[in-house]
Amino acid sequence: MRILLLEDDASLALGLEFSLKEEGYEVRHVTLVETCKQVLDQEDFDLALLDVTLPDGNGYDICKYIREKSDMPIIFLTAVDDEVNVVLGLDLGADDYITKPFRVRELLSRIRAILRRKVKREGGNLLISGNITFDVNRAILKKSGHEIMLTAQEYRLLLIFMNHPETVLSRDEIFNKLVEEGGEFFEDNTLSVYIKRLREKIEQDAAQPEYIITQRGLGYKWNRRVARE
Repeated sequence: MRILLLEDDASLALGLEFSLKEEGYEVRHVTLVETCKQVLDQEDFDLALLDVTLPDGNGYDICKYIREKSDMPIIFLTAVDDEVNVVLGLDLGADDYITKPFRVRELLSRIRAILRRKVKREGGNLLISGNITFDVNRAILKKSGHEIMLTAQEYRLLLIFMNHPETVLSRDEIFNKLVEEGGEFFEDNTLSVYIKRLREKIEQDAAQPEYIITQRGLGYKWNRRVARE
């Protein structure tokens, strides 16, 4: 999942970027309204975090710019919490706002909630990576157009990897995310077995994986970009 962060406070942006990346999000940070518009014209994002007051304009301008072409979720980061400004932001099409200073955990919770609602509203959640197509809602995995059967645990494991592409995940992180997704607890060496089975289903050569690669001493990584439709 890709997040656009428009924030000119360097220390705040650094902390947010670190926390978001820890959660598995890919972050594109910009500090100016004009730069933000250029980036939006060239790249796709799943959600935007917009500061209100910026050196060359304000986040409301970007909100309007986004709404002219996209229904991407928008959260305002604002130091101004009076009713007029809040209502203005929401009337322009923002999904939520959070007042500075805020707790990062609260922001992360709001991001997850908004993205969940977006997926539910769209009624589809198709993840595409290389010759792999994964329909999350219908739990259907296809490789080069051919359907591949998955166990419940393999489904959860694949979802974790494809939701965190090109990100190294430690074994502990994978365990924790499996539990969060409703998976059962299992022993450490069992994870290696599940990954081996998943590789045998999705890789051209399980001995030389291209999708799920091992980062020795660190964990595992989905080594391809993932598009969401």
